[in-house]
Amino acid sequence: MIRLATVRETPLSVDEVYAAVGDPAAGGTTVFVGTVRDHDHARAVARLSYSAHPSVVAELETVMARVAGDVPVRALAAAHRVGDLEIGDVAVVVAASADHRAEAFDACRRLIDDLKAQVPIWKHQTFADGGDEWVGAC
Repeated sequence: MIRLATVRETPLSVDEVYAAVGDPAAGGTTVFVGTVRDHDHARAVARLSYSAHPSVVAELETVMARVAGDVPVRALAAAHRVGDLEIGDVAVVVAASADHRAEAFDACRRLIDDLKAQVPIWKHQTFADGGDEWVGAC
């Protein structure tokens, strides 16, 4: 069910995450790609960095297991980047495959939402005006 759960400093591959959920019985596969944008709440972002608690992969797997228990999926995959990222970099990729598209969409949406709310990854944004902020679990 969980085919990939990784948090790493190296660039993420959408193809890797998509391939991880491949299943000949799946009629639908959904992929979400989160990228670093150049603004947040009308402020220009100059750079950002992600950091994570040492338990991050275990917590990610727990979130994924809950999603798999609630939504009938064939497979789930998630990859999140940590370290310094540039505008436009891929920060997170999640994917779900299921027998039908509705379940694939539901699982993918739930996976990214729960990851952001529950997995101990924090974002530090530095703004063009010199200000900065830490954003809770991302």
